[in-house]
Amino acid sequence: MMWSIFHIIDIALWILIAGSVVYVVFFAIISLFYDKEDYVAAQAAALSNKRHRFLVLYPAYNEDRVILNAVEKFLEQDYPENLYTVAVISDHMKPETNEALGKLSIRLLTPTFEKSSKAKAMQYAITHVEGQFDNVVVLDADNVVRPEFLSQLNVLCHVYDAIQCHRCAKNANNDVAVLDGASEEINNTLFRKAHNRLGLSSALIGSGMCFRYDLFKQNVFELKTAGEDREMEALLLRQKVFIKYAPDIHVFDEKVSNQDNFQRQRMRWMTAQVQSLFSQLPKIPSAIAHGNINFIDKTLQQALIPRSILIVLLFGISLLSTLFTPFWCEKWWILFALLALALFIAIPKQLRTQSFMKVFAFPGLVLRMSKNILHIDHKNTDFIHTEHST
Repeated sequence: MMWSIFHIIDIALWILIAGSVVYVVFFAIISLFYDKEDYVAAQAAALSNKRHRFLVLYPAYNEDRVILNAVEKFLEQDYPENLYTVAVISDHMKPETNEALGKLSIRLLTPTFEKSSKAKAMQYAITHVEGQFDNVVVLDADNVVRPEFLSQLNVLCHVYDAIQCHRCAKNANNDVAVLDGASEEINNTLFRKAHNRLGLSSALIGSGMCFRYDLFKQNVFELKTAGEDREMEALLLRQKVFIKYAPDIHVFDEKVSNQDNFQRQRMRWMTAQVQSLFSQLPKIPSAIAHGNINFIDKTLQQALIPRSILIVLLFGISLLSTLFTPFWCEKWWILFALLALALFIAIPKQLRTQSFMKVFAFPGLVLRMSKNILHIDHKNTDFIHTEHST
């Protein structure tokens, strides 16, 4: 009788975990298919001489270490200066930082929020920056872009109302940063590139995003949590707005380089994931009734077990099953092998060797992530700040 109960639990747990594995494996395989160039946007740009007017937002909470360099680099754009406005929303930054920013050709906003958040900063900017704009770009305070960034976006803006650029690592100074960068690229492969190849919307990341101005203005005031990118994505998908992934438009992002920052960052992400799941589940019947595949897919994403926890969990269960119930272990090892293969496929070739050399730092990071599970509060909307160091 006892073994029958254990067997039922074993099968139920395997089915639960297999759901997350199958999702990852499926999109890893899709990412291998040939990716046709985006001729639609190129042809549209060729037929139009229009240059879009951009509002570029830098929400910056306590970002004195990185904001000045990021903005100075951005102002090197090869795009006409009269067609873009850079707005820095300086929240709790030092007077000397604001003084240095004030000398640049930007709009400097200095709100005083009782309870800070990125969503509030963006809402403040939309309310206080005057001008006629076609599109809004959202960047983090540490993001660095190339001079052709706006020129490249201008081409895609002829066709797409929402664009997610290719956010990639600008630092690989230690094991944590390397693994964080590899994790970002896996997300790019699975949730952005592969999704677009199936005709599904890309996931948003939180920076390196571009939206049609009126669309952004309409939705930004609906954002209420620290997971503003997931909220924005859900709002757009409910409105059936397609999100385009732009793999060739790079946004260089500082990866976390110590375990404390890694844990804080993942705490914010995991909380946002749970909040999104609770928010989106009640809307699933309506999405099914209206055939909104993108919204259904996005809700499924929120229900997935985080990959880092998933691979360690699978390895642990497979090992324990081999030691104590060897006649049940094959299915666990198959699941583990499939997940490992999918993640290998999803990591860009140039990062594979470097990433696997840092694998010994992985268990410690996953342990910290696992501790976060005990502190997740889906009702908590507090902003969790991740410090930057360079």
